[in-house]
Amino acid sequence: MERPLIIDKTAADLSLPPHLTDAARAAFSWSAVRAALDGLPGGGLNIAHEAVDRHTRGPLRDRVAFRFVARGTELTYGDLAQATNRFANVLTGLGVERGGRLFILTGRIPELYVALLGSLKAGVVVSPLFSAFGPEPIATRMNLGSASVLVTTPSLYLRKVAGIRGQVPSLRHVLLASEEGFDIADIPDVVDLDDLLDAASDDYTIADTQPEDMALLHFTSGTTGRPKGAVHVHEAVLHHWMTGNYALDLHDDDVFWCTADPGWVTGTSYGVIAPLLHGVTSIVDEGDFDAERWYGILADQRVSVWYTAPTAVRMLMRSGADLARTREFPALRFIASVGEPLNPEAVWWGKEALGLPIHDNWWQTETGGIMIANTPAMPIKPGSMGRALPGIEVAIVRRVDGAVEPVAVDEEGELALRRGWPSMMRGYLGDDDRYRRCFVGDWYLTGDLARRDADGYFWFVSRADDVIKSAGHLIGPFEVESALLQHPAVAEAAVIGVPDDLVGEVVRAFVSLKPGIAPGATLHRDIIAHARKRLGAAVAPKEIDFLPTLPRTRSGKIMRRLLKARALGLPEGDLSTLETASPETGADHDH
Repeated sequence: MERPLIIDKTAADLSLPPHLTDAARAAFSWSAVRAALDGLPGGGLNIAHEAVDRHTRGPLRDRVAFRFVARGTELTYGDLAQATNRFANVLTGLGVERGGRLFILTGRIPELYVALLGSLKAGVVVSPLFSAFGPEPIATRMNLGSASVLVTTPSLYLRKVAGIRGQVPSLRHVLLASEEGFDIADIPDVVDLDDLLDAASDDYTIADTQPEDMALLHFTSGTTGRPKGAVHVHEAVLHHWMTGNYALDLHDDDVFWCTADPGWVTGTSYGVIAPLLHGVTSIVDEGDFDAERWYGILADQRVSVWYTAPTAVRMLMRSGADLARTREFPALRFIASVGEPLNPEAVWWGKEALGLPIHDNWWQTETGGIMIANTPAMPIKPGSMGRALPGIEVAIVRRVDGAVEPVAVDEEGELALRRGWPSMMRGYLGDDDRYRRCFVGDWYLTGDLARRDADGYFWFVSRADDVIKSAGHLIGPFEVESALLQHPAVAEAAVIGVPDDLVGEVVRAFVSLKPGIAPGATLHRDIIAHARKRLGAAVAPKEIDFLPTLPRTRSGKIMRRLLKARALGLPEGDLSTLETASPETGADHDH
């Protein structure tokens, strides 16, 4: 018997915001979103002005913008405006011109947020890097992006950058944030960022950036070859505002926590920009995942809106619902997740352990922001990505002779988006051909296979290159993984197809078990039997491998293609985002 839909807000029990009605969805316009923002004289637009300076003219000036829980420090919107002005003046003093490229390699420290927003004020393009990257991925990205300035810390510089600095000929300035135990004066060819900020004026006139001016550069790894640099422009701020409003339901009295590192697109779009646009207080946590500490943050910081990743949810599930019940979360009213599809069991677990279901949504580095979401006011269909957001046209299509055509309701095809939303990437840096291949006519082809049901909900099937073809069946890994996760012993699961002479491919599963459960032949048979009962013999895995942990990116995404490469003895491809220590629980780019 199927469980009923979860409905955590209905028109019967509260007054729904009018913008969530179907009529208002039909009346939506991007020009109305633009009218909600300031803009700059002469039709200009600047992300940092809308995120920070716009709020300093009224009561939000004294509201906390960022609270750094480990440091016990805060930055108000007024503080942030002055600090980012000083940073913009620092760049001007160094001779960094509009359009220059600034890279950030730090942990989640205040200087990261000041440098990111201050650069945008100056019209300088920003590319945040994940601090766990090794030297070669750092050098590769800085060379692809023609980095002229790097903001980092002494320890990261000495361990990861000093040895490869000569490999990045465009790099002119290295600015080091202060760090306990290091004397920056002892490090050659770098500049003390604190000294520069102390000497800079906190008055600054924002550059007259235009909507199509390049603002952000986000790198996303392919299965092989070099990373792709997705170019985003200042007009993306419209999409960040819209999705903060519709998908995350942010209000200026919210306390918001996005667990993603700004080194990933989620951590920039929704860990920095969107919450600032709505005047909320954001919680910043520098530490690695720890279930008990995370519950403490949710409770003690009175987080009201929480945006996290399926990996984090699964790790919390692994620690058990009883741990969650040791704390109370009276302020928490909305939980959303992105990074991979959210398995139905995780949606139900959120209701059981936290008192709220978890709302999945979907987007990619290339889209710049959330495109499909389970919004607060709509019923959740567990396992679904939700419905298209206002202003976004989504279709399920098949490619036919250089064109696309729609498929029928509930038929699988490729997820496609009609071009024209504000945060759509404007190119892959230095690779125009690759960018053009992403489009067929007016449609951006995502590379994700999905289906749309009669209610307009979208259901992820797999990446196009992950689908398993077995005896005439097309099998999406997500369906099999969701069934495996329903077994009480299974903590995580990943599924691949391996070649078979008879049926083409057979399903092979990799499973990590919950604490205290040991692998063995009996458990192996039991899990396979469970999967066959849920899925049928044609779809269920034929083989199961028990692993202590599954390989994932530092953003939390399970690397199926790496499992397949290792299982079949194939080249492993780009491993620059492979997690080598504790998992980073932000979202990388897409499902």
